[in-house]
Amino acid sequence: MTATRRRAEPLAFTVRIVLFLLYGLPLLWIVLTSLKSQSEVLTSQASVFFTPTWDAYASAFADPQLGASMRQSAIIAIGTTVVCLVFAIPAAYALARVTSRIVVPALALLVVLQMIPQTANLIPLFWLLAQFGLLDTDAGLILADAALLLPWAVLLLRPFFSAIPLAIEEAGRIDGARTVRAFFSLALPLARNGILTVGSILFLVSWGEFLYGITFMLSPEKYPMSALIAQQAGAFGIDWPRMMAFAVVSALPVFVVYVFSYRLLRTGLTLGAVK
Repeated sequence: MTATRRRAEPLAFTVRIVLFLLYGLPLLWIVLTSLKSQSEVLTSQASVFFTPTWDAYASAFADPQLGASMRQSAIIAIGTTVVCLVFAIPAAYALARVTSRIVVPALALLVVLQMIPQTANLIPLFWLLAQFGLLDTDAGLILADAALLLPWAVLLLRPFFSAIPLAIEEAGRIDGARTVRAFFSLALPLARNGILTVGSILFLVSWGEFLYGITFMLSPEKYPMSALIAQQAGAFGIDWPRMMAFAVVSALPVFVVYVFSYRLLRTGLTLGAVK
């Protein structure tokens, strides 16, 4: 182990601890708040030491809107992920393999599209969805979310396809595999880790999307979980334990997806491709 590496390890460990505190403490606060009563939330003395109660969770699970909102969020997140991947995978592969002057402008355009604020798209998308009768429908919200995330998905997927050695595809072409077959038989299996990783990120982002969900869904009973959580803030105050209980329940599917997809970030792209 070099001296530079030995000096870098304490710094890296410190950075990990700081990041853990920055991201972990708010999550801990959410869980602790969901286990308090409303009076304990407003009392500074009960910040850490309090008597846990499951009343907020009992109230949350008794709400008939919880199941409907969870189902809506699942439909929207899965639909958005599938639509994005269907269009982003071939686009990213083409941008990774085509050697043309159009590649750089195309990538620059994707970056510019990501810089447009989400609020700037609300009125045009609302008008378009209304013209096609897609307002207040799952399909309309899925298309809106997919339009928002598609450029980002292409930018994320392109490096995975670029990292696949050209020699592998050239060997396939020597064996008679044309471009389409090489894409499906070679490129897709080798990029599976990248595709699954980007798909999991798309799912996590679209699960928590709020602005489009509350704008393009006109019926409150069709709101996703993000909008249902926001509804807990009423005109007569905020039921903090109930709101945090909804947040914890909403985070459980996200946590499960994260746990199963985390290892993909640590797996080599072409692992097992060449023996």
